[in-house]
Parts: sequence; structure tokens; C-alpha cells
Amino acid sequence: MSSTAPTSPQPSPAPERGGAPAALSDVTASDSTLRRFLHGLPGVDAVGLEARAASLGTRSIKTTAKAYAIDLAISMVDLTTLEGADTPGKVRALGAKAVRPDPSDRTAPATAAVCVYPDMVATAKEAVAGSTVKVASVATAFPAGRASLAVKLADVREAVAAGADEIDMVIDRGAFLAGNYRKVFDEITAVKEACGASARLKVIFETGELSTYDNIRRASWLGMLAGADFIKTSTGKVAVNATPANTLLMLEAVRDFRAQTGVQVGVKPAGGIRTTKDAIKFLVLVNETVGEDWLDNHWFRFGASSLLNDLLMQRQKLATGRYSGPDYVTVD
Repeated sequence: MSSTAPTSPQPSPAPERGGAPAALSDVTASDSTLRRFLHGLPGVDAVGLEARAASLGTRSIKTTAKAYAIDLAISMVDLTTLEGADTPGKVRALGAKAVRPDPSDRTAPATAAVCVYPDMVATAKEAVAGSTVKVASVATAFPAGRASLAVKLADVREAVAAGADEIDMVIDRGAFLAGNYRKVFDEITAVKEACGASARLKVIFETGELSTYDNIRRASWLGMLAGADFIKTSTGKVAVNATPANTLLMLEAVRDFRAQTGVQVGVKPAGGIRTTKDAIKFLVLVNETVGEDWLDNHWFRFGASSLLNDLLMQRQKLATGRYSGPDYVTVD
């Protein structure tokens, strides 16, 4: 992992996204060709996958690289509040924290985004105005995804109209697990169209509900074929969320997808990543699997709000040699 300072994300050129890239457009021509392609993907060696993820998690890094990794991780956080009790005041406070995570240290980088429900997008947009922080919004009947397509698209359009830079959609896991891949594909392409030219699309699989690694691999390719700008592990609302193994599998998928199509897709592990040690393990996965092209917040994110506080505490420890008091960071 390079020890140079994080730079502003520079997206690499990619072919126009309008469903499947030309290199793979034939596999999405019909339900049967899509099914044949997804079930023709190599099966996942679960033991090998978990062993490689565990092995990469034992890598140690030097102090200078750790300082760089902490700042990089901070810049990759999607600071999130998705509760029924969210208020405009809470969202404004979250936006202020995203823009300046450590008010006592202006060298601390801003986070990548704040993520809120559609009705809070306008408030979040005002809170981060003039900064590099994006506003992301969950949509499509998050987190269950149990709604008609018309309702899901209305959800997306409301968020985009309010100024959302990014949309985090959930797939219909019931349709996917029933083998109705075409329905899932068509919903993703419709949501991508509703995002327009201004909003990037993150597609959430809820990997903890997909049961097998083979299903996670199929969902990854299905999402990318349908036009996802990011593939995301989880909503953070179920028992099993991001793990090193499922994230490694998704990183392998985006690597192979770019090799076949020339299109780069981002990855966002979400839920369960709480400590600096965890975050660095995930950054090692990125570096060793897909390389430096993904080591910025245009292509990799953490959906883990509680992680930010630990990153700030560890950052101060590196700078001063001691841990700060319990009131050093805000309680979200």
C-alpha cells in the first residue's frame, strides 16, 4: 500500500453505461441466456476464499503506512443515519461531522458521503454545501425492498430531485433466490435510468440473506451487468453483514468484470466494520486483490458510521502517542 497522501478521486474512463457493456450484451438478451451465464460462473471454493481472506487479514503495516491508511479509510466512510427517529438537527450534525470529522485538527480528511433517507436529502445537501462530501440516499423501499417497481422508482426520483449524488438501492432478494434473475436485472436497469446522469448507483445484495458464496458471485455479476456503479454487501440491518470473505469475493468479481468489459465498478462493504484494525484489513484486501486503481473513495467505501470515531481516536494516538478522553469524538 502506497504511503503517499490520499488524492481527490479521479474516475477512470469507462464505456457508456446503459445496461450490459457491449462485451457481454449477448448474455442479457433473454432470461435463458442470463441464467445460463450466471450459473456458468465458476463455483466458489468456500474454504479457499475464507482462508485467503483470513491470511490477508494478518498482514502488518508500518506506522507511516498506518497513518496513510487511517486517513484513506476516513475519506472512504459513508457516514450514515437510517433511523425512524432521524431529525433535521441530527442530519445537520452528521453533515458537519462529515465535512470536518475532527474539529480540532483541520488536516483530518472529510468523509466520502453522508447517507440518509430520501426525505432528508435536502437537509443533508445544505449541511455539506461547498465541501467535497457527497449526499447518498437509500431507496427502493430500503431495507426490505418489498414494494412495487413504481413505488421504488418514485423513491429514487424523489431522492435525485432533492439533490442526491448517489442512490443505494436494495435488490429483490426473494426474486433472486427464486431464480427470477431477469426481474432483478430489469429493476436495477430501471433504477439506473431513474438516477439519470447525475447520481451514481450502488446496488445492495444483502449478502447475509443470499445463503451461499455462489449466490453472492452471481448477484455481483448480475448487478454489474445491469449497470451498477457500485456493488454493496449489506444494508446493515441484518445479523450478517460485511465480512472479509464476502468482500473479497466481490472484489474478485469487479476485477474480472473490468478485465472482460473495460468497465470499473466500485465496492462498498457495509455493516459490522467498527474498528481501525478492521478497516485496514479491508484496505489490504483491496490492495492485494484489485490494486491501487480502487484505493480511493470513488471506487471503495465503508458503510460504517461507528468506524469513524475509532479511526479518529487512532489517528490522534499516532499523532500524540496517547489516547484521547471519551469526549474527544461526538456520539452519533
